Amino acid sequence: MNSKITMNRLLDFSRIDEVEGWFFPADRLIFEWLLSYQQSSGDLLELGAYKGKSAIFLGSYLREGETLTVCDLFDSQAPDKATNNEIKSYYPTLTRQVFEANYLKFHARLPTIVQGPSAVIASEVKPRSCRLVHVDASHLYHHVKGDIVVARDLLTIDGIIAVDDYRSPHTPGVAAATWEAVLTGELKPVFLTENKFYGSWGSTTELRQALKAWLATHEVLWGDPDEVAGHELIRVHNR
Repeated sequence: MNSKITMNRLLDFSRIDEVEGWFFPADRLIFEWLLSYQQSSGDLLELGAYKGKSAIFLGSYLREGETLTVCDLFDSQAPDKATNNEIKSYYPTLTRQVFEANYLKFHARLPTIVQGPSAVIASEVKPRSCRLVHVDASHLYHHVKGDIVVARDLLTIDGIIAVDDYRSPHTPGVAAATWEAVLTGELKPVFLTENKFYGSWGSTTELRQALKAWLATHEVLWGDPDEVAGHELIRVHNR
């Protein structure tokens, strides 16, 4: 594990529940392990932040010289009617001010914030600069497909993409875009939780084996090996 962490980790995970949002315990544990396990440096990127719950967590695992970039519409005008309808239905109270206030409860300074649709992020972040991209913006198929393509271009060779809501009943567009990338775009699934898909376009064998060994003795999580479309993966569950 890389020990060059420059910001305070969230030692008390319960504090993060002061922030409204959907970042569940299994994924918090996976993020903690993954962000500490990764050997190579790289920036962190979140597409879709809501009120900051997962961004706050990501900000706690930055290493020296790394940056966290957060991209969200917040209270900006949506680029299309379908997105506007989604925002009105699910995120009526979301504002940048709320996000910033929440983030600053945990960290001394804000991350780099890009306020706008996720489609603009390719011009804001350097190619091959990120070790993790968390995709949790629009749930519409064509937007998620675009976010996955952008993530591929922004990730380092062994970087990880985490896609939220890949299996929720109300987000079939996310499922379609995610598995389409696996079947046609060389994205390799590595492990799955109930809420997030974790994959890479790079080598995955060593990462999967390391996760399997970690899960074998974990008090809260356990892993169930599986194979999908010729790819080995681990389904992660709570004990």
